[in-house]
Amino acid sequence: MTGETVKALDRKLATIVAGEYAPDDFIIADAKDADMAFGAAAAGPITGQVPPRLRSRQEYLAAMTALVREGMVDIMLTSASNAEQLVRDGVLDGSPVTLAARANDATDIWNQRGGHYPQQPSRPFRSADLQAVRELCDLVLYSVTFNNDRDLDLATLDAYARFRADARAAGLRHILEVFNPNAPIGLSERDVGAFVNDSIVRTLAGLTRSEGPLFLKVAFNGPTALEELVSYDPGLVVGVLGGSAGTTRDAFELLHQAERHGARVALFGRKIQQAESQGDLVRLMRPVLRGDLSPEQAVREYHQALHGLGLQARRSLDDDLVITEPVLEQD
Repeated sequence: MTGETVKALDRKLATIVAGEYAPDDFIIADAKDADMAFGAAAAGPITGQVPPRLRSRQEYLAAMTALVREGMVDIMLTSASNAEQLVRDGVLDGSPVTLAARANDATDIWNQRGGHYPQQPSRPFRSADLQAVRELCDLVLYSVTFNNDRDLDLATLDAYARFRADARAAGLRHILEVFNPNAPIGLSERDVGAFVNDSIVRTLAGLTRSEGPLFLKVAFNGPTALEELVSYDPGLVVGVLGGSAGTTRDAFELLHQAERHGARVALFGRKIQQAESQGDLVRLMRPVLRGDLSPEQAVREYHQALHGLGLQARRSLDDDLVITEPVLEQD
């Protein structure tokens, strides 16, 4: 890599895999690939705008650019079209941030306004041409969803196998995102964590190391489920996805609990995108990971930062300190 910038992701992964992890090695990714899910609504509304207006693609790209240039994240995950624009604009030239692109868009992430695709069992689909993506970056994210339906899950696995072959031919590494079932068949809620863990291990058991993912991105199904997955194979790096926007306390609490129970990566989409100050939210993640700030203290610091910027918080401090995601109350 002579003459090239060493990427923070590669350096941190090497440390984690070597068993020398410290909190500063935790990998933070900004998942700004929501245009492949929400379409025009991906970047969200402008806070306080009357009448309300959705942010444009250029404003979405500007937010990505700001976080990359501030060096606050380790990975910037985008759609292929936005990855191309960032490369054209030279945003990542000389940057330690790794660019990644979403490789597939299965039907359970289709979230058009007025639509109801996410309520229907997931079907595999891939828009991206991996050879074209390889001209932009060498890392992609591929998502799967298992619903305890033999034929649907078989189709999902067949599609993942085809993707792996195409990715290897293109010289691409991949992150495997495993969503919780979106329309499960005969699966109780209490069994979701175990079902997902077993599905992951069963899927990866048939792969050689060169075929497998760089790391996992999974829903946080509570401390027990996360610890079980992490302890099964110490060589498998596990990351958590952010899920819904929630409160600011939810964001910091998820980060804190996930790291404490073995996660080494967080890929937050809406939790970052819908923050009043994305930079300040991400800036405060490191002190939480190091234990310098508790999640509650980080929320207070965040509100102080908003006040200093003259920004109106979406919620009162008291409301923003509340944990609203039930899984975070299990700890």
